[in-house]
Amino acid sequence: MECTMASFRGLSAYSVCTSKCIWGVFARGMAPLSDSVRMFPVCSMTVVSPKESSFNPSAVPGTSALLVDGQDERADVPNKREFDIDPGKIFVGNLPRNLQKSDIVGFFRSFGPIRDLILIRDHRDYEKNAGYCFIFFGGTDPHSSALKASEMDGAKFHGRTLRVKLDDGRWEKARKEERSAWTQGVETKDTRSAWHQERDHHSQSFREILTSTTASGVSVQAAFNKIAKPKRGDYSLLVTYFAKRGDKHSARSTFERMRAARIPPSVHVYTSLVHAYAMANDMRGAVSTVDDMSSEGIEPNEATYNVVINGFARSHNIKAAGYWFNKAKLGGFAGNSVIYNSIIEAHCKVGDMDKASELWSEMQEQGMVSSLKVFNVLMDGYCRIGDEENCVAIFNRIEEAGYEPTIVSYGCIINLYVKLGKMAEAVDMSKRMEAQGILHNKMTYAMLMNGYVRTGDCAGAFATFQSMYEKGIKPDVVVFNALVSAFSKNNEMPRALQTLQRMEQEGLNPTAQTYSIIIDGYARHGDVEMALKTVQTMMKAGCRPTAATYNSILHGFVHEGQIDRAAAILEDMNNAGVSPNQRSYTILIEGYAKLGDIGTAFEYFKNLKNGGFIIDVFAYSSLLKACCKSGRMQTAFAVLQEMKAAGIDSNTYIYNILLDGWAQGGDLWEAADLMQQMQHNGISPDIHTYTSFVNACCKAGDMLKATETFREMKRMGLQPNLQTYTTLIHGWSSAAYPEKALACFEEMKEQGVKPDEAVYQCLMTSLLSRAAVARDTVFKGIMTISSEMVASGYFVDPSTARFVAIDHRRSSCLFWTRSDVRAMEESVERIEVSAEQATHGSVTT
Repeated sequence: MECTMASFRGLSAYSVCTSKCIWGVFARGMAPLSDSVRMFPVCSMTVVSPKESSFNPSAVPGTSALLVDGQDERADVPNKREFDIDPGKIFVGNLPRNLQKSDIVGFFRSFGPIRDLILIRDHRDYEKNAGYCFIFFGGTDPHSSALKASEMDGAKFHGRTLRVKLDDGRWEKARKEERSAWTQGVETKDTRSAWHQERDHHSQSFREILTSTTASGVSVQAAFNKIAKPKRGDYSLLVTYFAKRGDKHSARSTFERMRAARIPPSVHVYTSLVHAYAMANDMRGAVSTVDDMSSEGIEPNEATYNVVINGFARSHNIKAAGYWFNKAKLGGFAGNSVIYNSIIEAHCKVGDMDKASELWSEMQEQGMVSSLKVFNVLMDGYCRIGDEENCVAIFNRIEEAGYEPTIVSYGCIINLYVKLGKMAEAVDMSKRMEAQGILHNKMTYAMLMNGYVRTGDCAGAFATFQSMYEKGIKPDVVVFNALVSAFSKNNEMPRALQTLQRMEQEGLNPTAQTYSIIIDGYARHGDVEMALKTVQTMMKAGCRPTAATYNSILHGFVHEGQIDRAAAILEDMNNAGVSPNQRSYTILIEGYAKLGDIGTAFEYFKNLKNGGFIIDVFAYSSLLKACCKSGRMQTAFAVLQEMKAAGIDSNTYIYNILLDGWAQGGDLWEAADLMQQMQHNGISPDIHTYTSFVNACCKAGDMLKATETFREMKRMGLQPNLQTYTTLIHGWSSAAYPEKALACFEEMKEQGVKPDEAVYQCLMTSLLSRAAVARDTVFKGIMTISSEMVASGYFVDPSTARFVAIDHRRSSCLFWTRSDVRAMEESVERIEVSAEQATHGSVTT
């Protein structure tokens, strides 16, 4: 009998020991059989087999007070829960082993009030559960709540696929019969052979390796190969393992091995194979696998449709995702919340929030309860399109729905504010999150750092970086790259290099993106030679430069006016095995456009077309700039016609380039015609558009039209900027109206626009040109302008200073009083001193 007890399915050493005691009592005749059973709880002899409970609820052993969470382990407990048939009772299997009651209650309470939850504990480690539990719904209609909860069968929960079934009491009846037969000494199970025990041992080892976070693909495959004759559950787990990693070839190979072993695949195995193809972005293979299922008489379930819809959503094929959603509804899964969640997420990923909101409303109208994931998905969708109002509204509805916002919820809000440039709101939301007891993770810290980088707040980015260390969070490559980017954009290249060294000291290898950020920083701030040296360092570190890396250097040379060296970079790219992309050619076209070399610009445009690249609006705009810069406006219109023939519509940016071209030649009629075309095509002019048209008016000498356009611009709600005011001041100066120019200058300062050196020089020249006929205006104006220039740190070049002195000496004795002359001389002396300092380089402009 001891041998039989030891070989009984699922018995632990504790069970065997207890069974010996019981039968010892029987043998001595100390008490009747029924009394003995009452003295020693039968439940103490039963254990839970995780292997069976994860997949087959009907094979789950009997539960007891010893294994029930929160129950007393003492043998003298008189009342124990009886697992009678309960209309509100469900079985939940394949749970993560580290979950607690609160985690499960938080997930299932949305289906109805939970009267009780019994979480079965592992007999080996009481701190962990056995992988399954029983939930008892209460309320007025517990059976309806249980039915809704059973729809979660196949849903993802903490990385696992749940098994949720209505409990009808069948397995409890079978368990009682088995227990009764055992107590009466009736042998119902054959003793398992050593071969079976060895196979079960290897199978269990394989499953333990799958749950290990450090397991590699080689170790998992090796553990599987040790199983002498794998069962369908083993094959299914291996296919699922490869599916999660997107290894469609290994998943298919395992699937075919199972079929070769004459084990028919189930819908679960087929779904895992579909998942493998979907994760590998091979949706053609995924759909083909679903067709194979149907041809073999296996109908897809909600999990299958969920995988296919999510797969198309990841590839942004919203049309195909909608097709499979409708197909799922026709297949009888119209009321499944998991399917709705998938299609809502698909629309959110492509930014179609109107359709996503419509589906969400449709889902609620059908009585389906929205999970916390749906709220987070909707928030992420509104964050993608920058819709602050709706994103915050969804966030506020989370608590109304009975949930508590998680770090994902707060992360969506923080990311939204970062994208909108509202760092104050982002920081406030992060503090609110911490006040709720939710700690930052690497992702939220990276969001805040990116926000500081966008706003140019290098100190804020570094403070966030240091806060990670204080909280015990080790930064990863993404966080380090954000800090390097902050220093690079702020032209603090030594600190960027120090961050790179610190990154290596932390055991993190810099990536190609890390070096590209540093190269772009050098090139952006004019040190192109150091950018080239960093490319060599990058290659020595084993990181291959990309086209984007070389494009940063190209842009640096073009910005510095070294167009020949920029063109030579293309040869360096080819030598390094990097093919120039569309951006590479566009940068060179822009460079030659600045020089007005339209012939070379057209040659590179031709190379761009011959290279098989798709010509976009940026390439055409660069070519248009070259035409307008050289004054070849007819050629520019020919390029515009070709662009229209290619199906590319003109936008505000294109019209602004053409307006600049006509303004450069002072052709007011053509510029006015373009303005009318913009209005006719429904394109709203921006501040650049109005400034270009004002420039055309000024060049044509029509200051009345320029003033009218300036006023219209302000009526449209566009505030003139420095370029607009400079253009108008220059127009009044060219028209010999220094008084008007000076009045425009004063208005500019009243509007909070700070003048630059070009404005001061323009005003000074205009005032001096009218010194002989506008004595009062010139005297006060020159005194004011010269004083402001010196106070602002602007210096006049020596030739201008001499012009001021000569003009002063020529006109002072004829028109001005002695005090005016002395004041003018002091003003001239200040200008000459500043010019002398600028000449000798003692002061940096």
